[in-house]
Amino acid sequence: MSKLLSDNDFETAAFILECEVAAIRAVAEVESAGAGFLSNGLAKILFEGHIFYKYTSGAYATSNPTICYSRWTTKFYKGGAAEYDRLREAEALNRTAARMSASYGKFQIMGFNYGICGFNNVDEFYDAMQNTEADQLNAFCEFIKSNNLVPALQNRNWAQFARVYNGPEYARNAYDTKLAAAYAKYAAMA
Repeated sequence: MSKLLSDNDFETAAFILECEVAAIRAVAEVESAGAGFLSNGLAKILFEGHIFYKYTSGAYATSNPTICYSRWTTKFYKGGAAEYDRLREAEALNRTAARMSASYGKFQIMGFNYGICGFNNVDEFYDAMQNTEADQLNAFCEFIKSNNLVPALQNRNWAQFARVYNGPEYARNAYDTKLAAAYAKYAAMA
């Protein structure tokens, strides 16, 4: 069984969300360059030290300043498989908080969203994100529905979508512009 999404998986999700396949493909491309897994078979992740700070009340900011800091920064990102080094360091301190502080898979959903994605706890979410891109897509669909983002996806309101999906600083990384461009590319291929 393949870990990767099939065209049918995208079509099923588009049916569930009543949107275009191109819209879902656009989100996947912008969030993860279209890949839910690293070459080593682990889910693509990005560990966010400011979120770990929040969930540990800053308890490790002095002892572990590269994984626990009060403000968002890209300064400590390592990228790729090296993000697991950061996650493992944080897990050794507080496994639950660590797993809630990373974004996962093809759609880069933060671990703290496990509940609205249909999971009972963050470990269940983590395991599903490590399983297949179809599991990642299912979590994405639940996330979109729970955050009332279906209309933004249907109407291709990329600014509204990015504001909720990526946070209020979305424009800093031009998420809305990137989503619009990726959508145009996939819509032209349909």
